Amino acid sequence: MTGAHSSGTDPYAGTAPVTAYGSSPSVALTTSGFAGTMLVMVALFQVLLGIAAIAKDTVYLDGVEYVYQLDVTSWGWIHTGVGAVALATGIGVLAARPWAYLVGIVLATLSSIANFAFLPYFPIWSGIVIAFNVVVIWALCTLLAQDNPI
Repeated sequence: MTGAHSSGTDPYAGTAPVTAYGSSPSVALTTSGFAGTMLVMVALFQVLLGIAAIAKDTVYLDGVEYVYQLDVTSWGWIHTGVGAVALATGIGVLAARPWAYLVGIVLATLSSIANFAFLPYFPIWSGIVIAFNVVVIWALCTLLAQDNPI
């Protein structure tokens, strides 16, 4: 059985191996993409939650009176504002802008606090958003630690 190139010469001589053409993405790049995507998702969740609270006050039920007494429309504006700024920051994280890492940590923390205060109105969804914020904070802290080792 003979091959197509029976002359014994390598038809690909002088070319680089396939692995040299594209290098694998660095850990920082993949962590940045993950953190940015998660921050954009959390921002969209915040905006949708805020729009639902602003548009129709009957979506969320008023529960027991708490120390932080705000009506549902006020919470809607808070969630929409935090979500809009977090969306812009998430795009900055996806673009690997160093300023966006620290701002993203601050916004994810503020979003967690806002969702913790919103727990009486919508407990399951607020808990999910808090969990996503924890993941965002972890990923962004990992990025900051890689850029600035102690």
